[in-house]
Amino acid sequence: MKKYAQSLVIGLLGLAFFACSDSTESKSEDISHEIKSGDMLKDNEIGLRKVDLQDEKDVKLLQYEYPDASAGESTLIERSFENAPPMISHSTEGMLPITQDNNQCLACHDPSIAKDVGAIPVPASHTYDLRTNKNLGEVSHARFNCVLCHTPQANVAPVVANTFSPTFRTEKDKNSSNLLDVLNEGVK
Repeated sequence: MKKYAQSLVIGLLGLAFFACSDSTESKSEDISHEIKSGDMLKDNEIGLRKVDLQDEKDVKLLQYEYPDASAGESTLIERSFENAPPMISHSTEGMLPITQDNNQCLACHDPSIAKDVGAIPVPASHTYDLRTNKNLGEVSHARFNCVLCHTPQANVAPVVANTFSPTFRTEKDKNSSNLLDVLNEGVK
């Protein structure tokens, strides 16, 4: 067994040496060839910004506006695709930061309260522990920070046109989740 371990260590060291032994000479030749032939892109030719990547002063932010409608007065935003986290359609002013002890979202979206205040309750997947396959009866401690997945919708013109068109199994799926029902679909 000891001989096998020694052989394994020697083999791994040899592999590491081989992987790191690429000649820097050939790399510098490749780079100089790219520069001479004009194949290398300049910083202002990369990405959507079209400015020098090292100089932030030339970056122009797009004009955007977050919704100012208060909770309960906003227009629901259709999900991007089935079971996608819905966008927050109302202002989050005074609701952030969210902590485990202070979650303003649950003041309306907790399943035991939502119906009475006219809010959409968090889905069953948020009150279920997938590791233990148990309904917790409350929002899982792993899901208390809502804004990790749910973000306020901003009114902003997209830089790139979006041609994606989602399909939903039912009309209801545009504004609700059936994740627990379909989570293991296709899994044997």
